[in-house]
Amino acid sequence: MSAHAPLSAPAPLSAAPVDPASAPVVAGDWSAAPASGGGSRPSAGGRPYFYLEGRPGTVLEDTVTVTNSGTQARTVRLRGADGYTADAGSFAVRGPGRSTASGAWVTLASSRVTVPPRTRADIPFSVTVPPDAVPGDHPAAIVVTGGGRESGVRLHLRVTGPTLAALSVEDVSVARTGDGAEIRYALVNRGNTALEPRLAVRADGLFGGGTLRRAARDLPVELLPGARVRLAEKWPGAPRLDAADVTLTATAAGGAHATASASYTPFPWTASALLVLGLLATGAGGWYVRRHRKRTGSVPDGMDRTGEHQGQHELRGARELADAGSGATR
Repeated sequence: MSAHAPLSAPAPLSAAPVDPASAPVVAGDWSAAPASGGGSRPSAGGRPYFYLEGRPGTVLEDTVTVTNSGTQARTVRLRGADGYTADAGSFAVRGPGRSTASGAWVTLASSRVTVPPRTRADIPFSVTVPPDAVPGDHPAAIVVTGGGRESGVRLHLRVTGPTLAALSVEDVSVARTGDGAEIRYALVNRGNTALEPRLAVRADGLFGGGTLRRAARDLPVELLPGARVRLAEKWPGAPRLDAADVTLTATAAGGAHATASASYTPFPWTASALLVLGLLATGAGGWYVRRHRKRTGSVPDGMDRTGEHQGQHELRGARELADAGSGATR
């Protein structure tokens, strides 16, 4: 059940939106944060998030604190929620009734609490790890709703066992844009631990141009186990005439490493190749006519005096007409 403790001198609170990864989470005149101490990694100061670790089949416990700094009582609702990686690569939580993984493992001592003014409420909760839970990270959050606002406190949950940091770079492509090119790709977490990837970019032109060297840098992405995000890299000044090979290298803590490549062609090579072949064929035909004329004093069969080809069917038709005329005379 909840326990109430008066505040002697509450700290000023901000009403600005706060990312669930930070603490305390503030919404209007109330805030939510992990209670002092507790967790698998207790700290002397305030905890920015919950961290719990245990083996399959164990029950883990902690406490969330809701602080009401206003002058009126505030009623809030609490629930556990699955965490996942949003399309843009940020941490997000499932809506009410949609959690089927780690968020569903959370049981709160009370899902509805009324906090008196200038008072905090400590609400215990437990996390029951299923016996068949796979080792690794299982992200979740404690979501608090009240006063028309909703905020969450991150719950880093790790199931004890072998861990693997692994990722892949997939679907690499390069598209021409107005002022350069755009390198598009996907990052996929193939392991069972959350990753914060870094990316290096390299491009080498076939004819010496289009060189690009972009050192590894942190990406604004949190890649949870099983997550897949599509990203893009701008390439200002990409070559307009030179083709290039583009290579992406992604790394993350724990030894995760992946590389993938794609070819960049700024113009359609097939159409250009056909044009070049046509020009070469035209030039070769003219050269052949001039060479034959020098040797024999006449143009080759099937070509007129200007060197243009005559259709073979026209020549055959002329011969057939001549033969027919000769037969009629006889």
